[in-house]
Amino acid sequence: MIVLTNDNQTTIKTPISLRGVGIHTGKEVNITFKPADADNGYTFTRIDLKEKPVIEANIKYVFNTDRRTFLNKNNVTIQTCEHVLAALVGLEIDNVKIELDASEPPIMDGSSKYFVEALESAGKKELSEKRKEFVVRDIISYRDPKSGSEITVIPSSEYQITTMVDFGTKVLGTQNATMSSIKNFKEDISDSRTFSFLHEIEMLLNKGLIKGGDLNNAIVYVDKPLSNSTMEKLKKAFNRKEIKVNPNGILNNLTLHYPNEAARHKLLDVIGDLALIGTKIRGRVIATKPGHYINTEFARKMSSVIEEALKERKKESKIGKAPKIEGKKPIMDSKKIKEILPHRHPFLFIDEVYELNDNSILGLKHIKSDEYFFKGHFPEYPILPGVIIVEAMAQIGGILVLSKVPDPENYLTFFAKIDKVKFKNKVFPGDTIIFKCNLRNPVRRGICHMKGLAFVNDRLCAEAELTAQITKVK
Repeated sequence: MIVLTNDNQTTIKTPISLRGVGIHTGKEVNITFKPADADNGYTFTRIDLKEKPVIEANIKYVFNTDRRTFLNKNNVTIQTCEHVLAALVGLEIDNVKIELDASEPPIMDGSSKYFVEALESAGKKELSEKRKEFVVRDIISYRDPKSGSEITVIPSSEYQITTMVDFGTKVLGTQNATMSSIKNFKEDISDSRTFSFLHEIEMLLNKGLIKGGDLNNAIVYVDKPLSNSTMEKLKKAFNRKEIKVNPNGILNNLTLHYPNEAARHKLLDVIGDLALIGTKIRGRVIATKPGHYINTEFARKMSSVIEEALKERKKESKIGKAPKIEGKKPIMDSKKIKEILPHRHPFLFIDEVYELNDNSILGLKHIKSDEYFFKGHFPEYPILPGVIIVEAMAQIGGILVLSKVPDPENYLTFFAKIDKVKFKNKVFPGDTIIFKCNLRNPVRRGICHMKGLAFVNDRLCAEAELTAQITKVK
């Protein structure tokens, strides 16, 4: 679901520029980060072109993921944008304008390190608008059957990522990396450099790519014998007089920052590619054999899920905002509720009542983690059963109608009909449900018609139309 967080959106205080070489184009390029207004997000401007076209960092503009992530809008391209975007996300900077005088940002050392340092020197500025966040409440997955790559996001208290890579080679083997908090990005992930295998380098050289590569911006794992012809090509490409293989299977003049630097760089790429969703995520991403294709396909799916969530939110706005109880004192506690309702533990589902008039009532239920139904619904993924929500609606409706009789202890209410039940959002342990119930018509002959609404975290989680029969039993 989409929520407004307590944190304000951010941008940078002052413009900051860097100069370097594009790894694939080999061209000198200047990149300038500039402050932006709230809700601008990340935008790229090609100042080398006549019209100075702007390309938003949006998943809908991804058109190629061969070795890097390409954006294309109206035949204007930005390539290899993932390291820049990762730096912005990693520093929790929400809005920045990025100007380039070429199609590709400078590769620098093959990581996000220099972008992070530049952005930090520019300073962070807080804006007045609140940051939007997509809170993951359901498991969302995307799998590529051809490669076996898979990315899944599950509920979590913050944005976390785990990458698991396996290239099937002895020189690299299997590696894992985890970022438990975005606040750890700078220290643990930002300086992890891009890498490639020797056979890939040969292919890229033959295609005329990696013109701006050198041994300071790409780790090269040697997974095959180094022939004389290949050695000569590498000397020319990397502008080195001597090329040799270190004992750890990596080309010379470069020392690994971490034993699992490859997995950490894959994690960096995941952050950069998922930035194209355009919305901050609160959830744990688990990426198995990630790459730019699977990353962007997952981002496309997430973007679609978020778009649907926004549509639902617009529909809910027609119902009205969730009732507020902050600062109010309950007019009924559980003791007074028991004087009206015959229900008792463990089947009394209303804890407090805050408003009560002739035609409507407002109350709540705190969902505790030790509720008896969570033992079986479901042990590994506790979620409040929908029937409990409907029963709680009926109970608060029962308080509304029974409060009108002088001797409520002598009456019971029985379901006669439940209609138009809709469950919008899941309810978990620790949530508080606010119930609002309205009489649709005056009570006649003991028959009452009610409309029940249930809200969690300021969002509608369920609604139903209830018909009940009030019966005197004593």
